[in-house]
Amino acid sequence: MDQGSGAGPHRARGCLGAPSCGARAPGAPWARFSAWLECVCVVTFDLELGQALELVYPSDFQLTDKEAASGILSSASAFVSVEGRGAPGTRMTGTVTVGPPCLCRQVKDSSVKRGYFQKSLVLVSRLPFVRLFQALLSLVAPEYFDKLAPCLEAVCNEIDQWPAPVPGQTLNLPVMGVVLQVHIPSSADKPESGPPKQCSHKNLLPAPVVLTSVHELDLFRCFRPVLAHVQLLWELMLLGEPLLVLAPSPAVSSEMVLALTSCLQPLKFCCDYRPYFTVHDSEFKEFTTRTQAPPSVVLGVTNPFFIKTLQHWPHVLRIGEPKMPGDLPKQIKLKKPSRLKTLDTKPGLYTAYTTYLHRDKALLRRLLKGLQRKRPSDVQTAVLRQHLLELTQSFIIPLVGPGRRGGGRRAGGAGSRLWPRLRLTPLPPQEHYMASLMPLQKSITPWKTPPQIHPFRQDDFLRSLERSGPQLTCLLKGDWLGLYRRFFKSPHFDGWYRQRHKEMAQKLEALHLEAICEANLEIWMQDKSEVEVVDLVLKLRERLVRAQGHQLPVKEATLKRARLYIETVVGSLPKDLQVVLCPP
Repeated sequence: MDQGSGAGPHRARGCLGAPSCGARAPGAPWARFSAWLECVCVVTFDLELGQALELVYPSDFQLTDKEAASGILSSASAFVSVEGRGAPGTRMTGTVTVGPPCLCRQVKDSSVKRGYFQKSLVLVSRLPFVRLFQALLSLVAPEYFDKLAPCLEAVCNEIDQWPAPVPGQTLNLPVMGVVLQVHIPSSADKPESGPPKQCSHKNLLPAPVVLTSVHELDLFRCFRPVLAHVQLLWELMLLGEPLLVLAPSPAVSSEMVLALTSCLQPLKFCCDYRPYFTVHDSEFKEFTTRTQAPPSVVLGVTNPFFIKTLQHWPHVLRIGEPKMPGDLPKQIKLKKPSRLKTLDTKPGLYTAYTTYLHRDKALLRRLLKGLQRKRPSDVQTAVLRQHLLELTQSFIIPLVGPGRRGGGRRAGGAGSRLWPRLRLTPLPPQEHYMASLMPLQKSITPWKTPPQIHPFRQDDFLRSLERSGPQLTCLLKGDWLGLYRRFFKSPHFDGWYRQRHKEMAQKLEALHLEAICEANLEIWMQDKSEVEVVDLVLKLRERLVRAQGHQLPVKEATLKRARLYIETVVGSLPKDLQVVLCPP
């Protein structure tokens, strides 16, 4: 995963505040700090009024009134959505991270109705680096509550000296006398079949604390009580079904929601999700209305009041108090929604949903046996994550895998998109559907408009599954066709298709630019008018700008040739046109 893509970018409309609508200019105050965090906040809580913002650091960061008054900075260990000002349609790709429960400071105060005064330290970031921010808070929060503002200022100044979070790099991040060693994930990283390997830390004093991941949660710990229903939950996530998660604490709520939204990797999660949602959130009325169907959102809550308010939701997961680490997990039972009636509803998964795929009983036996043998949690997590990864890949490969068809090589065909190899049957040589929608490369000619990508036809795709479907890479049986039909109606298909179509269009445009640069320009110009020549210059410049901005997958040699073409064409025009096209 690349920086900022992650385990789950969720919908958040707008930027966090004026300074956050883009990275601060290099050399500007807090430029390095803003590469990691937007700001650090101190939040106080009131039982009736909700949370109030006490302090923001750096002080030039400004939250909107709606942000400050809503549920975005609400209680402990939560990773919640943010709505703020910014360009229309912009989205924050990361999460807001709030400290673990033990880092909340509660002080008895008889003047407060709830009997104590509560305060939390909050980190706001665009990056989904949950594990890193948890580690950072565990260091900073105790010191802050003892030493207050001076401690916070010192920590922020240390973070402002950190190197940029460049994907693929392993970094040492000093803070409060400790060095956190982290690897910034990138798209080139391969999924591990076992726990991540620690990096070398020779000659470093003090010896660094090595984080095996900056973004991945302990998936096995999160899913312990629902291991028997992991596959059902995976299908609900894949189909974008609305799900309410009622947990005993903000920490459990947040981690369960984030674990659920991460189980579709490498498929991007395209629905909304709120790891910790409260009655004070600005969208409370929207989510609790019964006048329309529930939205495609995974909603994490702790208040049992939501059981009554959201009884009309089709899927509700209630989680009990966490068990001791060594105990065998008591599996949550599958129950009918009609039994969801009272605020003291027992733990369970309340749904009438019937899975399309048969349950993988071998996986459950393997994980439970690992518990009995006291297998390390990171190994258990690796087993579970590998299973979910292969399940998602088996589902998505028939849609996107590269291939060929008679009549010529597809533009951007074989080898254009590689997937980690599955442990099961190797991929077949037949063509996968999305690749077949690309025009033949021989149809791309330099002086004609690039050919169009063929439309996606669901029936054609479903017919192709007989020879290149998921049954070739996955041993699970079930109604795969029914699952695909339901998937086509989900936000994830829409998001996936838009992104894939965009990539294919960019590839076509890049190939067309290469075709122009390989053509004989002088022969083409012999019978062309000045208008046609000027039009070519403008189009080449436009594509050159896009390619230089990394929006087109074009080789550097092609870019150099395109610049030379522009110079040649402009030089052939009359002086007055040259001045217009290349002003001094």
